Amino acid sequence: MKVLIIDDDRLVCAALKTILETDAEIEVVGTGYSGQQAVEMYRQLKPDILLMDIRMDGMSGLEAAQEILSADQNARVLFLTTFSDDEYIVRAFRIGAKGYILKQNYESLIPSLKAVYMGQRVFGDEIIARMPQFGESAGKSGLKKFNLSDREIEIVTQVANGLSNREISEVLYLSEGTVRNYISSILEKLGLRDRTQLAVFYYRNT
Repeated sequence: MKVLIIDDDRLVCAALKTILETDAEIEVVGTGYSGQQAVEMYRQLKPDILLMDIRMDGMSGLEAAQEILSADQNARVLFLTTFSDDEYIVRAFRIGAKGYILKQNYESLIPSLKAVYMGQRVFGDEIIARMPQFGESAGKSGLKKFNLSDREIEIVTQVANGLSNREISEVLYLSEGTVRNYISSILEKLGLRDRTQLAVFYYRNT
C-alpha cells in the first residue's frame, strides 16, 4: 500500500512516516507540506492513499482534495486532523473523502488506512456520533427533489448515520426484511451500488 503524507508541520510528517513504516504492508512514497504540493505529488506519485491534514497555509487540505477528486474520482483521501469542526466534516463527506480521523487517535491510524485501502470509509467514533445533528435537519428538503417518499428519506438518513438494517428496523418500527427491501428499492431508484454510496449521496445532497 503506497501512502502519500501531507501536513504543514514537518515534525508531524516525520512522525507519521515513522509510525506507518512500522507496518511492512505500508510504503510511504512521499511527504509534502501544503495543499498545492498534495495536488502535484498525487499526480506524480499516484499513491493508493493520500493522508492529509486540513488546515494548511494557502490551499487547504479540503481544497486540495476537491481538486484531486475532480480529476480522479477513485482517489482515496483520508483526512487526519486536530479539528473536528462540523463544517470540515460535512465538506469532507460531500467532496468524497474516504475518511476523517483525529490526530489524537494515532492508534487507529494504520487500521484506518488498511480499511480505506480495502474500500471502506472510516470516520472516528466522535465524528460519527455527531453526524446526525448536522444531517437530519436538512435531509428532507434536500432529498425531496429525488422523488423519495418521507419513509425512504428516513431510511436513507439512518443508513447515513451508520445504522444497520436491524438497528433501523428498531428505530422505525419496521421488520428487518422491510428495511432491506426499502434499501434495495432506494438504491435502484437512485442508481447507486451500495450503502456506502447511499451515505455519500445523503451528505452530498443535504
